[in-house]
Amino acid sequence: MSSDDDRPRQTGGYADSGYYAPSQPVTPPRGDAYPGDPTAVLPGPMEADDDYGPREEVVEREPHAWHFGADLGLLVLRVTVGVLFAGHGLQKVFGMMQGPGIGGFAQYLTSLGFQHATVLSWVTGLTELAAGVLLVLGLFTPAAAAGVLGVMANAIWTKINVHQFAGAVEVEALYSAAAFALLFAGAGKISLDRNTPWFRRAPAYGFVFLLLAAGASVVTLVVLR
Repeated sequence: MSSDDDRPRQTGGYADSGYYAPSQPVTPPRGDAYPGDPTAVLPGPMEADDDYGPREEVVEREPHAWHFGADLGLLVLRVTVGVLFAGHGLQKVFGMMQGPGIGGFAQYLTSLGFQHATVLSWVTGLTELAAGVLLVLGLFTPAAAAGVLGVMANAIWTKINVHQFAGAVEVEALYSAAAFALLFAGAGKISLDRNTPWFRRAPAYGFVFLLLAAGASVVTLVVLR
């Protein structure tokens, strides 16, 4: 008679048994080893790993891929706001297109109670002109959009009338909304900003320049008025 110990063996088990014991631990594929495991990684291309066996190659998605609709929309928004705002700057700085010029705008600011009205007229006119040109080009877009927001915040504060529809500042509100969108969405791929850090991290830079615009508006309204 023979015992179980006399039966011929195979590596890791017995020849006539249904049991098979692997000689080494079997590591299941990481992608489907534990169904429902939130840390599981989907199977992908494998490459050799001397320490832990095959490991997966991580392929990152290309950031800021071309999106025709979004980039075209940002281009139209940018150019429209930029051209209109640059036109306001030309009216104030050079008196073009029946504009008031520096002197006329300074008188208007004086009537609103602002001090140093001539200096403030130059600052406002040049800000509008520079911000408009930069928006059209899609260059330094966070700074340009912040400039539009700063000017519009002052305009809304001085013109708003709570007894009229939308406070009688519909145009200023639309300018502000467009500038806010460009501040946090960026200029889009059809711009000179497309390879800049503030294009790749538009929300972070947008928040910084939003704070700068708010600070400039507060200083103008509190210190110069």
